[in-house]
Amino acid sequence: MAFTGKYELQSQENFEAFMKAIGLPDELIQKGKDIKSISEIEETGDNFKVTVTTGSKVLVNTFTVGQEADLETVTGEKVKAVVMRDANTLKVSLKGIESVTELVDANTIVNTMTLGGIVYKRISKRV
Repeated sequence: MAFTGKYELQSQENFEAFMKAIGLPDELIQKGKDIKSISEIEETGDNFKVTVTTGSKVLVNTFTVGQEADLETVTGEKVKAVVMRDANTLKVSLKGIESVTELVDANTIVNTMTLGGIVYKRISKRV
């Protein structure tokens, strides 16, 4: 299955606890918790472009599976990381945050981010 497509956030778990743990200010957490973000994924072979639009904030990351890339974190920080792929799963470690994005079926993406004991889960559906 290909990741390519546009996905809208349907539900999330532990948003506030996770955002606090990574140092996001309370006012941004409150503003962001009810916004349905849109993720657009373009996949060409091992090359990916991921655009996440949350309200007026747009985060764009481009990477090639297995190669080091400059990726922007949720807090806006740029870090060097290598995204690995295992079938329908993309995995990357960003500054202690383990991120796993899985295409669970043709229309559903589940993104799980773990920091210490806090697990933040986002479920998005193809639109």
